[in-house]
Formats: sequence, C-alpha cells, structure tokens
Amino acid sequence: MAGKPLTVAALTVAGLCLLPMVAVAVAASLGSLDTLSHLADTVLLRYTLTTLALMVLVAVFTAVIGVSTAWLVTMTRFPGVRLFEVALALPFAFPAYVMGYAYTDFLDHPGAVQTALRAVTGWGPRDYWFPEVRSVGGAAIMLTLVLYPYVYLLARAAFMQESATANLAARALGRGPWGAFWTISLPMARPAIAGGVLLAVMETIADFGTVSYFGIQTFATGIYTSWFSLADRGGAAQLALCLLIFALFLAILERTQRGAARSHGAGKRFERSPPAELHGWARFGAILLCGGPVFFGFVLPLILLFEMGIGSEQDLFSDRYLGFIRNSITLAGVASLATVTAAVLIAFNQRLNPGRLAMGAAHIGRIGYSVPGGVIAVGLLVPFALLDNWIDARAEAWFGISTGLIFTGTITVLVMAYMVRFMAAALNSFEGGLTTIHPNVDAVARTLGQSPMGMLWRVHLPILRPSVLTALLIVFVDVMKELPATLIMRPFNFDTLAVQAHRLAADERLAGAAVPSLVIVAVGLLPVILVCRMLARHPTPGRSNAARIEETSMLPS
Repeated sequence: MAGKPLTVAALTVAGLCLLPMVAVAVAASLGSLDTLSHLADTVLLRYTLTTLALMVLVAVFTAVIGVSTAWLVTMTRFPGVRLFEVALALPFAFPAYVMGYAYTDFLDHPGAVQTALRAVTGWGPRDYWFPEVRSVGGAAIMLTLVLYPYVYLLARAAFMQESATANLAARALGRGPWGAFWTISLPMARPAIAGGVLLAVMETIADFGTVSYFGIQTFATGIYTSWFSLADRGGAAQLALCLLIFALFLAILERTQRGAARSHGAGKRFERSPPAELHGWARFGAILLCGGPVFFGFVLPLILLFEMGIGSEQDLFSDRYLGFIRNSITLAGVASLATVTAAVLIAFNQRLNPGRLAMGAAHIGRIGYSVPGGVIAVGLLVPFALLDNWIDARAEAWFGISTGLIFTGTITVLVMAYMVRFMAAALNSFEGGLTTIHPNVDAVARTLGQSPMGMLWRVHLPILRPSVLTALLIVFVDVMKELPATLIMRPFNFDTLAVQAHRLAADERLAGAAVPSLVIVAVGLLPVILVCRMLARHPTPGRSNAARIEETSMLPS
C-alpha cells in the first residue's frame, strides 16, 4: 500500500477523534444505576423538555428568517440588496453568550429600555409587565440571532443554483412570484434548508454559555454541574452519553440532507432566474425584513458592547488582560496548527489510498463537530486522568518521584479536545481545495520520483495554500470562542478571554464582560468576511461553490 505511514497517522488521528465518544459510553456504563435512577427522578425530564423547547424554537425562527432573507436577496432587487447580501451573515461573528450579555444589560430591570419606560410613564417597578430576557424564549432569540446565518447562507447558495427553467415554467402555468416560490424554489432548496436548520439545532444543544448565564437547565449545563458542583463523574458521563446519542442522530440527519442538497444540479444549460424588481410596500417590507436581523443581530449588540466597555473599569492593555489574550492566542494557535495538520493527513490519505478504511477515518474525523464541547471534555478527561494517575503511581513506586498531571494538568488534553471538536471545519476546507487538483498531477509527481510526503509538501500544499490558510483561520476563531470545553479542561490559572467574559457575566459585571467579548467578536468577523467573499467569487453552481458551502456550514457561533 502506498504511503503506509500516512495511513497509520490518519488512523491514529481518527482513533483520537473517536476516543471521547467511546470513553463517555464506557464511563456511563460503569456509573452506578442509582445515579441514573436519581437523574431520571429529578432532573432528566426537565433537561429533556428544556433542551427540546430550545431546539424547536430555534429551528422555527432560524428557518423563517434564514429562508425569507435568502430568497429576497437572491430573487429580488430593492435598495441596499448588495449590502444585505454580506450584512446578513455578520451575526455569525457573535458567540451566543456574548449576545446574551449585551441584551441582558439592555433589557433587564435596571437597563436602558425599562429605565426609559418608567421615566416616560411614571410607573413604578411593579406597575407594568415586561418580558423576561433570562428565559427559554430569551435564550432562543439570542441563539436565533447568531445561528440563522447557517440557514441563510446555505439557502442562498441553493437559490443561486436554481435554474430559471422551472420558475419560468411555473410562471407560464399561471403561478405568481410567491406561487413559484412555494411550489418550485422552496421544495428544490429544501435539503439545503434542512441541513442549515439541523446545524443550528446542533449548535443549540451544544450551547453552554447562554443557557448557563440565563439560568436555564439543559443537558449542557447539567454536565457541567454534575462534574464540578456535585463532583459526580458518573452522572456527568451518563448525561453526556444522552446528549451524545442525540447529537449523533442529528449529525446523521444533517449529512443525509447535505448529500441530498449536492445531488441536485442545474443541468448542462444553466441560467439564473432574473431577479424581480420590488416596488412600493413590497420594497419597504423587504428592507425591513432584511434589516431587522442585521440590526438586532449585529449593529445594536455591537453598539451596546461598546457603550458597556467604555463605561467599565476593565483595562484591555493591563498585564492581566494581556495574559488572557496571550493564553487565548496560544491555545488558538497551537490548536489550529494541530487540527489542520491532522486534517491534512486524513484528507491526503483518503486521496492517496482510496478505500473504506480511509473513508471511515474521514467520517470519524467529522464526528466531533456534532458533539458538544462538554461531552468531548468529559470523554477525554476520564481516560487521560486515569493515565496520569497510573504514570504517577508507577513513577512513585519505581523511582520515588511524582510526575504530577502530565496530560490533564497542561493544555495538551485541551488542545486534543479542540482538535476533535473542530476537525470537520479543517477537513471541509482542505478537501474543498484538494478536489480542484487533477489526479494527473499526482501521477506526474510520482513519475518524477516524489514520495507521498514529498508530493504533499512540494506539490499539494503550495497549490492549496489558500485552503490551508482558510482552515487555520476558521479553527483559530472557533477556539477563541469555545467556552464549555475550556471551562472544564483548562489548567489552573490559565484563563482565556471567553472564560473571563463568562466569569464577569456570572458575577453580574456585564460592563466588564463587554471588553473581552468585543475582542472575541472582532476576531470572529474574519472568517465571516472570508466566507462571504468566497461565495461572492463563486456565484454559479460547481464543485468549488459546494466546497465553500460546506466551509460555511462548519462555522460555529
């Protein structure tokens, strides 16, 4: 077999990606049945109902906002449509927990909205009713504002790939613009829309920062509470296994929908449907519908964070904050290099040695994106804590020295968790570029005496530099935002910007939380702008566009 060391390396990476899931299943099975019974009698039903309620609300809201805005900017023309094409993706830059911090400060009882309401009406605190932002509905809105771009970008790409033929036939048979949308455009884009909604739902069940801050009990908060507050490792593993099973079920649905989305082509003769010019109230409604998500999902929270940050006592250039930034950049840099290197090994092995083994390694590598960070953290801490204790005991018995926590006491296992969680993003980006290199290039390189690794280093990587840099950037930003795994697995006194924002918000110091949150948002804008530019360069159907769509679908909120 060509490139046998490469195959071994790819399978090793795939094994590491599979380890947390196996460890969670084993730890859960070894846990006491009394723990499981206690969970079922006390919190399991509440966790399930709350998580399901969030999923349903986010699925409905993201579908409505994402599909309607995607159709308007693709199929119609109105003032500002070119601006909205990019602006509608900008809320991707906000982690949902940062959005929650901004709106809580704005809408809570001492916030600007209720303060102005009392000043205008003269009401007292008990004289009126105001919606509670820290609720399941409030969390659903926060998650919707940052997750609807999943649906928007995938639906927009699907609408852009639709040929005018079907729409013209519907119009010739008497259908109006809205009739053609409901009977032609929407059914043809259904797989892409369903894929986007499922991605948003998976991010919802994985969210920890928003639900934790809002005091909502879901599986994600239950895992953290069981692990730290109750010191119940078995209970945490059993909750993690429940969440893992459901996440993998959603992942299978998402992959099925994405495969269906790629199977629809426009035909050999492709012609885009001419966009319809909107007038009067229709034009005003389109501007309002597209402007609402941009204003409430990006402009307003950005203004609120700036206002909160200016009034806070947090000094971004103090030694303490420079330490947070240094820790965040260190983790993000090391994790992005490790993740992209592992993704290159898996993808290149699949190209060099096509077969079930290589394909299986690639599929296993992608599992992590559907698994919440808290589940991965539990799954890695269990085996590596045992390994640390075993090494320490052997060193003490044989040499009379204590090795301490070699893996779990450093960033090593945390970087592994990031690699497992974000491997899919790096794989999709690199594979999207790899498909553009003709197999004859490989044959020529081998004829000229290049070894497999020489061909990768001297031929493929120089050609695929943009794809590699894209993968590095996306993983870097993902790690900067990641909260649950960082909270659970970070070494002592090794805090990041995300952890600092969460800690300040938990202490109700929202003005202080705005400062690290702004830095996270600023970094998060980079991949959003990059993805929008890629989609703008490839507006027509083709393999390159499909690759960009997959990159977009891996951007977490």
